[in-house]
Amino acid sequence: YKAGAKRVTVEWQHQPLERLSIDNMSLETLSTMPEWRVAKLKYQAEKLPAMIHIMSADPDGMKGVDQAKMSQATMKIYPIIKPIRDEMENKYQWTIVAVPGVAWAQKVFPNLPKKQAVNALWDAIFTSARVTSNPIKAWKDHNADIQARCDYLNQLNLDYLHYTSPEGTDFRVWMMPEAQWLGGSEVSLKGITFNPNMPTEETFTTPIKGKAEGRVVATMPLSYRGELIEDFSVTFKDGRVSEVHAKKNQALLEQMISMDEGAKMLGEVALVPFESPIRQSGVLFFNTLFDENAACHLALGRGFSNAVKGYDKMKKADFDRLGVNDSMIHVDFMIGSRTLNITGFTRDGRQIPIFKNGSWAF
Repeated sequence: YKAGAKRVTVEWQHQPLERLSIDNMSLETLSTMPEWRVAKLKYQAEKLPAMIHIMSADPDGMKGVDQAKMSQATMKIYPIIKPIRDEMENKYQWTIVAVPGVAWAQKVFPNLPKKQAVNALWDAIFTSARVTSNPIKAWKDHNADIQARCDYLNQLNLDYLHYTSPEGTDFRVWMMPEAQWLGGSEVSLKGITFNPNMPTEETFTTPIKGKAEGRVVATMPLSYRGELIEDFSVTFKDGRVSEVHAKKNQALLEQMISMDEGAKMLGEVALVPFESPIRQSGVLFFNTLFDENAACHLALGRGFSNAVKGYDKMKKADFDRLGVNDSMIHVDFMIGSRTLNITGFTRDGRQIPIFKNGSWAF
């Protein structure tokens, strides 16, 4: 209210209640969305001027849930939600932040007593989100630095990126000519500048759908639906996932890429230097909002329409034609390391170092 809001509406969600619904509802009921909820989402897409998502989920809160049931229900509900979500794409300003919960804090800091773990997680969040000393200046400087890197990458006119590392990554991914690199602050369709993610360290874009070759090796565990997928690799052939291998939870990884056809293709390429404050903290947050900002990453599934120049004047058919991937999932997994090298190949035949030994080469 002090910032000038006329009305603040709080929508409270509780993970244990969500878990109870998944465990106890029939698949038929779980796969439907009541008309009042659909109407509410449509109203929000049309009228809601700003949104703040405050996260505090237990990373283990969905552990042991019926994954097949969740997947089938998601497949049924997604076609209802998708057009509403598309309408909301950067229409108004929004942001995602996190606050510690006891279960989450003790997952991140298992050797600390409850209160100390919560305090330690608060400290880690504040440091990661650059709100420790002069946050306004810190964010202005940070946004300017990210924007400068976006400007440099955009003027290169990249055709594809080639990733290599001693861990076993040897991978190429092609860029969409109409796409642009984004990061830091964004501008809503109403012309308001905002930061959608706090923290954020990434410079990202949407690659062209179905054009990727080679193998990438994950360098951090992936927290997905209450389970950890560990020590895994993903191989692409003709732009689609052809093989996955994981020492832990391979079946879950296979199920994830089987959600729909788009789940086997990439929707995001993101560059994050090894000296990211989150990586340097040594903290594994078990939360994608933080962990994706610790390392270069890729995302399987849905691409970002706002990464296409002039997206606000386009329709779904335009995005499909240009090669923006569509899927009911968007799952980030980290591939960055101190030894990762990335070379950019431009459309006029130049080779440009992008990353060297895990850090920016420019």
